[in-house]
Amino acid sequence: MKQTVTLEIAGAKYRMTSDADEAHLQRLADMVNQRITDLGPKAARSASPAQMLAVVALGLADDLLTSESRREQVEGLTRTAVKRTLERIDERLAAIDASE
Repeated sequence: MKQTVTLEIAGAKYRMTSDADEAHLQRLADMVNQRITDLGPKAARSASPAQMLAVVALGLADDLLTSESRREQVEGLTRTAVKRTLERIDERLAAIDASE
């Protein structure tokens, strides 16, 4: 069910219609606003809201790529571990069959 929500991001209010939960959208806006705060007061004085949002967007994109890379590494390690485990099980089952 679509609903209209108003979020404040970088000091500007945005009205949007979404089927996402309002609390979830607010949490996302809070994350963006926290990143803007983390840029510090100097950035707030010298950069426009659009520039700060661009820096935050780049940071979030970098975080996403880093997370995807880590996920791929973990998936690869998991696949390897499962494959080795299955191979050991197969070897032991074959050894049991051979001894019977």
